[in-house]
Amino acid sequence: MDQRKKIRSGLPGLDEIIDHLRIGDNVVLQVDNIADYESFVLPFVRTSLDEGRTVIYMRFARHSPIIDDNENVKVYHIDAEHGFEAFSTQVHQIIAAEGEEAFYVFDCLSDLLYTWATDLMIGNFFQITCPYLYELKTVAFFAIYKNMNSYETISAIRETTQVLMNIYNVRGQTYIHPVKVIDRYSPTMFLPHIKQAQDFIPLTSSSDASKLFADMSLNVFDAPRRHLDYWDRMFLKASDTYEKVKYSRMPSAEEKNLVEKLCRMVLSRDERFLELLTKVFTLEDLLQIKSSLIGSGFIGGKAVGMLLARKILLEDENFDYKKILEPHDSFYIGSDVFYTYLVKNGLWKLRMEQRKPEKYFSLARVIKSKILSGVFPENVKNHFLRVLEYFGQSPIIVRSSSLLEDGFGNSFAGKYESVFCTNQGTLEHRYLEFENAVKQVFASTMSDDALMYRLKRGIADQDEQMALLVQRVSGSYRKEYFFPDLAGVGYSNNIYVWDEKMSPKAGMLRVVVGLGTRAVNRTAGDYARIIAIDEPLSSPLTDFDDYRQYAQRNIDALMVTKNSMIGIAFNDLLNEIDDPKLHYFAQRDYTAEKMMKEIGQQDRQAWIINFDQFLSDSTFVGVIQKMLKCLEKFYAYPVDIEFTVNFKDLNHYQINLLQCRPLPAKGLKSKVVFPKHIDFQKTFFQSHNTFMGGNIHYGIQRIIYVEPETYSRLSDLEKYRVARCIGKLNSQIEKENMTVLLLGPGRWGTSTPSLGVPVYFSEINNITVLGEIAVKEGGFTPEISYGTHFFQDLIESDIFYVALFPEGRGGVLQTKLLNHFPNLLPELLPLSASLGEIIKVYDVNKGMHKALEIIADVGKQKAVCFFK
Repeated sequence: MDQRKKIRSGLPGLDEIIDHLRIGDNVVLQVDNIADYESFVLPFVRTSLDEGRTVIYMRFARHSPIIDDNENVKVYHIDAEHGFEAFSTQVHQIIAAEGEEAFYVFDCLSDLLYTWATDLMIGNFFQITCPYLYELKTVAFFAIYKNMNSYETISAIRETTQVLMNIYNVRGQTYIHPVKVIDRYSPTMFLPHIKQAQDFIPLTSSSDASKLFADMSLNVFDAPRRHLDYWDRMFLKASDTYEKVKYSRMPSAEEKNLVEKLCRMVLSRDERFLELLTKVFTLEDLLQIKSSLIGSGFIGGKAVGMLLARKILLEDENFDYKKILEPHDSFYIGSDVFYTYLVKNGLWKLRMEQRKPEKYFSLARVIKSKILSGVFPENVKNHFLRVLEYFGQSPIIVRSSSLLEDGFGNSFAGKYESVFCTNQGTLEHRYLEFENAVKQVFASTMSDDALMYRLKRGIADQDEQMALLVQRVSGSYRKEYFFPDLAGVGYSNNIYVWDEKMSPKAGMLRVVVGLGTRAVNRTAGDYARIIAIDEPLSSPLTDFDDYRQYAQRNIDALMVTKNSMIGIAFNDLLNEIDDPKLHYFAQRDYTAEKMMKEIGQQDRQAWIINFDQFLSDSTFVGVIQKMLKCLEKFYAYPVDIEFTVNFKDLNHYQINLLQCRPLPAKGLKSKVVFPKHIDFQKTFFQSHNTFMGGNIHYGIQRIIYVEPETYSRLSDLEKYRVARCIGKLNSQIEKENMTVLLLGPGRWGTSTPSLGVPVYFSEINNITVLGEIAVKEGGFTPEISYGTHFFQDLIESDIFYVALFPEGRGGVLQTKLLNHFPNLLPELLPLSASLGEIIKVYDVNKGMHKALEIIADVGKQKAVCFFK
């Protein structure tokens, strides 16, 4: 017997059937039209108001309002266009604020299909909202349209709600048929009831009941398709339309209309992207995407960028890209799978709590751990197995492809995971590896870097579902190693030009041998080759020793015998594997070979990866420039791409285009003027050819300086303490109101403390100018990392970067000029005062010098920081 407090529904006949409503009930009515819903809701609202209850109307649908203007009813207007997460979050915030024993009326949930397109998300919304309403002892009314939602969605709602009833209108009569009433029972409760005046009379006669349902069956339209949700019905319509258009039985205008609808359902909500997508995508393209889609929802920014770029190039009339583009056979895991995974594993309530500022980071770590240990539904597991059966034992990569990723203004470069799967062994072993990779990418949505990125860019409350792109790894086997010949990133604009002859508009490349991980990450002891497309053989390096020092030494490869990605020394690989193609990218280092002979290594060859022969003899650079400019023209915006290349010989190769996104390009057009005379005695630093970030002219108000010599003597543990201290100083900076120069030894953001200061990017994101100082004695060497994820962070955060070489390359650094200023660290961070010998903080607008300025000119490749 249900002991919960009884609540009047406003319809005495209904109260008699179900023994009243009860506190905590969620009531779902399946109706043919909104008027039927109103006929049950309005009496409930009137009765509740008469009893002094708080009544709340959740308004979000396109249908006419259920409750007309009533000053006693609270109305919340919620925009479903912003997506499931934002919608659900707002609803939960309202419920939390209204508290216990509030009564609710929701618009028809089926109307959300026009916005979200998938029944799955309606079921998810109900499954996370219904228990919360029950917990707060509310009563809430919901409606869904009959024959519009899939059986799976109805089942999810039936499983979760306390009361579910069907409302029928047949031959002018209204019927109510309770389907589920929790903890209440009577011999006639679950029979259909006909409305007569204020009463509902049960149909106790089998002939009356069978006649009712027989009459109803005449009104069911397209019954076979009721098993399908709205999403599948849309694609069935697309398939039918495609066949008719193909054979000219339907005007192409109908195809265009469907293309626009499906692009909004699957590819993007961003109007700028939709404008590009609808120019080139056809129904055939979208049906092909659907055939490779697991689940429903969006395929995410990374997948969209890759597909759009390929489509643009393959339709280009100026060059035959079909000959050189490696085909792709990718799969997509729809964004709805991510949210469903969270809901089914009971993580949604935690996710709502995590939205609170005081729990934003702390709860994220809890959620991340639970994501990694969650369980997928059986139907999703079966789809994962289908993917693995398709790829066989070819290595694959599971890549993040979130809704906001790779968009205009938000790249999320390096913020989310991409996980290689060697895909070897039994199907069971391969499945476990794949499932763990998916969980790892899902969990990366809760990483500190990703959360800080969203917070700083003002998008923490936006819908950020994680879709996935599953790709075959491009490359070939060399014994137990698997990797592409070449990989890299390309930019249609180059703001790291180091010669006046170069044009920023010509673009640049950053290339490595092997997997592209070393092209996009700053890797300890390794350097990618930076290629100015208009001067490919030019280099900022000045002599052979520099070439040797600033070269790629190791390559990343998948080692199938160990089921892992490894780094292997290039020289070791060439001494182990006889592959002439790898000689394209390197030259013999006879000096090193002579030294090896002297220590008894007679038969070993030594090579330096410099790409000189490749750049001299191959057509590749010219082709990749055409590609970049074609994409830039279509986007009407600078772009960057990721690619791999596999060669038959130097001029017979295939390019696998992995990614394309808009490139933030700040500061390229601004003009600066150097003073006619800058006093060397007041020059703080000077740099040639070793900066990036465009033309700038800033006044510097504060300097944070990590003293290299003292820092080099610290233990690794103490170096991490320095990094955390820098993060605390960074958090005190309001970037809009203070310009700050941060200087330190070696590489900022390194994971190896011996190479620099191991900060997270979120610990330096408020800095205006970032400087890395080369110190030979300490082994600290900057890396001008144009093209890496680190660079993307710098450019998106509008941080100017400079590498300082005080002992070479024409560099100047006079830190003695700072001795006149007091160190403010003890004042700003009293608990870190003991680090005052290592970290210096100077407000340079105080003291003997009035102001510090930095001017940089890309054309002249000169940057000077000086006291006025």
